[in-house]
Amino acid sequence: MASEALVPEFKLDRLLNQDQGGRRVTLLGSIGDKPTLLTAERAAFPSDIKTLEAFHRNLADVKNLGTNDIYHWYLGSVGHGEDSPPDFKLNLISPCTEKHIKKYSPQGVRMVTETPEIYKNQIRPYIAKQREEGRLDWVFNILEGRKEQEDIIFRNPGQDGAKEEAFLLAPDLNWDRKTLTSLHLLALVERRDLWSLRDLKKSHIVWLKHMREKVVEATVKKYPEIDHDQLKLYMHYQPTFYHLHIHVVHVMLEPTSTQAIGKAFGLENIISQLESLSGGEDAGMDDVSLTYTLGESHDLWTGVFQPLKEGRKG
Repeated sequence: MASEALVPEFKLDRLLNQDQGGRRVTLLGSIGDKPTLLTAERAAFPSDIKTLEAFHRNLADVKNLGTNDIYHWYLGSVGHGEDSPPDFKLNLISPCTEKHIKKYSPQGVRMVTETPEIYKNQIRPYIAKQREEGRLDWVFNILEGRKEQEDIIFRNPGQDGAKEEAFLLAPDLNWDRKTLTSLHLLALVERRDLWSLRDLKKSHIVWLKHMREKVVEATVKKYPEIDHDQLKLYMHYQPTFYHLHIHVVHVMLEPTSTQAIGKAFGLENIISQLESLSGGEDAGMDDVSLTYTLGESHDLWTGVFQPLKEGRKG
């Protein structure tokens, strides 16, 4: 039998494995009386404009999953029948900003070390400016009940109604809402004085442990196929947006640069570091040096760390 004729003869028995966030599957079946494995993986996108334009024209069965401020996300297919599963998870940002364009453009990456002094004198003022530019409207839409309320998995009002301990759990916009091995949720705190992990103090340890417990508990209750030890919790630094939040992902989620050392800081490690700090309850993550990665197009590289490297004033 010619090689090209083998695939149509394949008879599926069962799904053996699924990885790459659902983009690759390994199927167990047979051809004739011979046990057979078939692995299918989505091909890479072409880079020429004409082919990409054709891809866009052929998008069909686009289903909106949600909309919040300038962010929209969908499932879509290309050239299939109504019963076919969607081919693509689509994220739309409109209108996008120059910062979005920089974020999604290819760029080199640098390792930087941020001392407490650099944080206080240069990074903290930068963060404050970002927060003043309305970049958190989509977060406040969720927290204040204007958007995505049907997607909220869990809302915790805080122990004994303590508003400063309240948080909610919802799907991350990059998750397709169905592939459990690529599960990605966000726990958003409701208080607005915590901008990033830099704002965490020893006084927050009990709250962080309580939040970790409740987040894991709510996740495995919502998705009983997942065990508590199949979840990974972390924070980004620098984060994409400056309102304290925790990423909750399945341990089998394909590692990307956003989960790499120098970008993702495990919640357990943050708690442990806070516990090991000397000093009173006000001692915190703003007292330590942090080493992390920055893209070469990031404002903090061009405006702070590159000038420091070159001996110029940032």
